[in-house]
Amino acid sequence: MPKEKIAVLMGGTSLEREISLVSGQRVCGALEAEGYRVLPLDVTTELVRTLRSERPDVVYIALHGTYGEDGTVQELLDFLGIPYTGPGVVASALAWDKALCKRLFKAEGIPTPAWVSFTTDAFKKMGAATALDLVPGAVGGFPLVVKPAKQGSALGLTKVERAEDLAEALITALSFGDTAIVEKWIDGRELAVSVLDGPASPRVLPPVEMVPVSGLFDFSAMYTAGETDYYVPARLPEGALADVVSQAARVHTLLGCERVSRVDMVYGEDGVPYVLEVNTSPGMTETSLLPMAAAAVGISFQELVAHLVRSTLDDGE
Repeated sequence: MPKEKIAVLMGGTSLEREISLVSGQRVCGALEAEGYRVLPLDVTTELVRTLRSERPDVVYIALHGTYGEDGTVQELLDFLGIPYTGPGVVASALAWDKALCKRLFKAEGIPTPAWVSFTTDAFKKMGAATALDLVPGAVGGFPLVVKPAKQGSALGLTKVERAEDLAEALITALSFGDTAIVEKWIDGRELAVSVLDGPASPRVLPPVEMVPVSGLFDFSAMYTAGETDYYVPARLPEGALADVVSQAARVHTLLGCERVSRVDMVYGEDGVPYVLEVNTSPGMTETSLLPMAAAAVGISFQELVAHLVRSTLDDGE
């Protein structure tokens, strides 16, 4: 008897379209190797019509960026009554809004770099540009990181060393969305910590340490072979690794993530694991961090994809 039908959503119209297509194609190959009936779907205006006609047993969300990670497609699939991989609407929407997420971290006592956020309207209608001189004092001085509040793959991210470069960095970040975050740069080890399964019993995979050749883990460093060195598990003392793992599980649970998340952190030189953001649809490319972490504990790419689908099917039974 053939296995279930799995629709793989990929592509779409976000700025991460090309990365999503690579992730989706790899996922399709893994599912086909597992014997599933696979339906690759680029996200177009025909999506709902196709899903209603095909009635897949599960949708694998390989979308990255807007619509795929912000709760939009999750809400649509809930409406259609089709189970899907990854966290639900609320967890996705929270994780996508980094400014909101950081407020939640602060309220719950989870370390996150000091920050301020600005909307486009604050600049255009309220004169926020006249107060940029206050920003360094508010977050603890230079260097700073400026980034869009709602974007992935480090798009629009700039490291700022001097006051005179702050305005341009904010303009860049706001060109990717309506809110920008300015946060304190933390010296330390950059980490990606992947978590599997539900908020009640999260399984944390070995933290991946990223060391970009350029010193900045931006879009190019993420997706260009040879631009970043990776260490799995991260080169941290045993006690520090335990702290990082515990923090990732706590964040996964706090947001109510289901089946998978990736918590990005910096383990500061002060011994504090600072949480930067949470990814609810981690990449599945050749250089992606979730498959890398899984491989470190003997989970192949095919097994990882099958696990995410199987856990979704099991939840729906």
